[in-house]
Amino acid sequence: MDRAAFFNRLASLDEGQLQKALWNLYWRGTAEARRRIESELDPAGPRPRQVEVEVVDPEQTLNEVIDFVDLARSGAYLSRDRRVAPRDRTRWRFIFRQHVKNAELALRDNDVTDGARAMELLIDLAQEMQSYDYFRSDDPIEAARIVVSDEVSMLWSRVLDQVGFDGFARSAAPQLVRWESRFGWTRTGFGRVPEKEVSLATVAARLLTVPDRWVAFTDCYLEELDSVARRTSGTPPGRGPTDRSRRHCAENLAEGHLMLRPAPGT
Repeated sequence: MDRAAFFNRLASLDEGQLQKALWNLYWRGTAEARRRIESELDPAGPRPRQVEVEVVDPEQTLNEVIDFVDLARSGAYLSRDRRVAPRDRTRWRFIFRQHVKNAELALRDNDVTDGARAMELLIDLAQEMQSYDYFRSDDPIEAARIVVSDEVSMLWSRVLDQVGFDGFARSAAPQLVRWESRFGWTRTGFGRVPEKEVSLATVAARLLTVPDRWVAFTDCYLEELDSVARRTSGTPPGRGPTDRSRRHCAENLAEGHLMLRPAPGT
């Protein structure tokens, strides 16, 4: 929407609806978004001080993320593996959050390749943590305070900005199929993190601003679904873990199917 369309849309809302919309933006937004809203709510108050922008080496960030993910998957944070210090086994959630923060900073670089790969690996790990015990926690995503949909939103936005829509669609459509989770990414669905999560179909919809983008993204999405079907075609229906995986995938992607078919304007 441009400025005129935005204000026309606001004119149709009453005071309560405006307050609810602003609260949702404030509560579900990033720390920077909350600071901006607080500043607008108190224009006469002191302006927030300028924070020095942090910089990381994207290549080093990627290498550190690769090491962390490999250690987690190998069970090093659960066992007495000498590659992980005893103190770090109990501090894993802080280490995880730091890697996510570094990946976010790496995505600010003019070349997002390493930052995007680092964030992708961390989101893959977060997705796996729903089912696998890599750390000593009953609900690791809630413990680590990582809002997966926020990280995916940042990743996709930066990839779209830097490599254009075609590159974004080719990478984001398979990631949507792989990462979407019908009930969020925590194990229990309760706590502060689930309140801030949104579906990845919603994240994608925010970036598909014109009908042509919907059509192109849907093509990539359907290609990925065909690829998944080919990879799982050897298991008879109703039998084995592959069939359960297919059903689970279909349930997770139900919202995306409703949003992407038919594509708006077609």
